Amino acid sequence: MPVHLVPMSPERFPAWLERSRGEYERDLVVTGESEEDARRHSVESMEGAFAAGAPTAHNAVFDLVDEFGRTVGYLWVGRGGSGGGNSGDDASWWIWDVLVDEQHRGRGFGREAMHLAEEYARSQGAETLGLSVFAFNAAARGLYDSLGYEPVSVKMRKTL
Repeated sequence: MPVHLVPMSPERFPAWLERSRGEYERDLVVTGESEEDARRHSVESMEGAFAAGAPTAHNAVFDLVDEFGRTVGYLWVGRGGSGGGNSGDDASWWIWDVLVDEQHRGRGFGREAMHLAEEYARSQGAETLGLSVFAFNAAARGLYDSLGYEPVSVKMRKTL
């Protein structure tokens, strides 16, 4: 099924920002961060990324819209890297967040969103596109592997 990118409206952006921050916070807790640290980390990350309170061409947030005009998810792609923020390197881009709503999964929207992220980044001068994926997210890891993304670093931890 085809999906296309629509720049997120200023009216929808605040709710998206809180949703994305909350999802990131929950993921950090799953990986072992305390709730307090996860909240602080997620707030700092979002405030750093959107200091002006809105997306930009180099830090873009899109709704994923299907052929019937339904919003089925979102994509946040921007200049930078795993260190966060804006690295100033126009050639290195990052998928900061991509999500297909649960009721729309399994229809190829995620794969199409990834291709659209690549097209957008390329149009902005990107030569590389990276992303992070939590180890517990097997479905996303499988998708990224199938699209040719390769691990460049791995964090490991042992519970004592």
